[in-house]
Amino acid sequence: MTYQEQRLDQIFSALADPSRRRILAMLLEDDMAVSDVAAPFEVSLAAVSKHLAVLAAAGLIRQERRGRITWCQIDPDGMRQASIWMQGFGQFDPVDLDDFERFLTQALADAQQAQDEPDT
Repeated sequence: MTYQEQRLDQIFSALADPSRRRILAMLLEDDMAVSDVAAPFEVSLAAVSKHLAVLAAAGLIRQERRGRITWCQIDPDGMRQASIWMQGFGQFDPVDLDDFERFLTQALADAQQAQDEPDT
């Protein structure tokens, strides 16, 4: 497994948890102290700190000590790696389900008509 693949696994693993996605959404608004990140959660500060450590290890956030307070902020480079990888799947045209349904309806009608016609 390449380093890039390992990084992507780590990023997507971190994003798989709803609490960590919620933390990232909060940090999109502004940098926050760890205690402020933990405030809306009904778990211990230690549990939130573990989530923050996973996000930091994945490169999705940075933590910086300012005096006695640890601040958290989004690290755009981590998310950029995942975004670039996912954009590779954007090369496919979106399926228009209405057009597809019309095609299937017509194809089924044509098949039924061909089946109903006597062989000549």
